Amino acid sequence: MRTERNRMTGSAVVLVAVAALTSCTADGGGHDDRPGHAVPSAASGTLEQLAERAECTPDIQTEAEELRQANCSTKYGRYVLATFSTDRGQREWINSAKDYGGSYLVGRKWVAVAEPEVITALRGRLGGEVETAAPHQSGGGEGTSGHHGS
Repeated sequence: MRTERNRMTGSAVVLVAVAALTSCTADGGGHDDRPGHAVPSAASGTLEQLAERAECTPDIQTEAEELRQANCSTKYGRYVLATFSTDRGQREWINSAKDYGGSYLVGRKWVAVAEPEVITALRGRLGGEVETAAPHQSGGGEGTSGHHGS
């Protein structure tokens, strides 16, 4: 129903804000390949089970049928962990979140959002695939078609 979608969209906005903040500090050059660190197969389970595997006590922020979301803080750094009730809901969320840029660690029906270094460390515990996106340059004010250099 529309209310469930609105709740999910509202939660997505919170996670997207985290993604936008992390993308401001990301240099775009991830370092996924660390010698001696094999990537495990992607974890599965509840939000609490995933958080335990990542050595985090989750601070639950969103409890909805479609989405559960928690803030986590570990020795690797801070991140947001979300679980989804459906694969489709997860993919829709990721697709809209990527408009804001950021780094995502994606497993089946779960995603972690953090800075690239934290994603690399989490991947060693949770497995999954790393997805990154650059924020769209729609800026505040009039749209310009000029080139934005670094």
